[in-house]
Amino acid sequence: MNVMTVGDYHARIEFDPDLDLFRGEILGLNGGADFYGKNPKELRLEFKRSLAVFLEVCTAKGIEPRRHFSGKFNLRISPELHEKLALAAQASGKSINALAQQALQESFA
Repeated sequence: MNVMTVGDYHARIEFDPDLDLFRGEILGLNGGADFYGKNPKELRLEFKRSLAVFLEVCTAKGIEPRRHFSGKFNLRISPELHEKLALAAQASGKSINALAQQALQESFA
């Protein structure tokens, strides 16, 4: 993935051919914050600037800067995959939720 990290904030990085610049979008915010740069050093500097401005605005307006996540989401899968997951969960003595959570955690390790 094309991700840049500053502190505990992450941004997706893409190249914008129309502008001939790299564009970053800070992820997980209660609003939008993006930035541009010609190279990684400039991009990181602009990331820090954009984040600082975003956090200042949030403080001034009394807005929580980070999006809240409940820990719940729906996942649509095929009936065949659902059956395989259910059987694997039963065989391992775990719930479908526990098995899926373990697989997700391992994919980000």
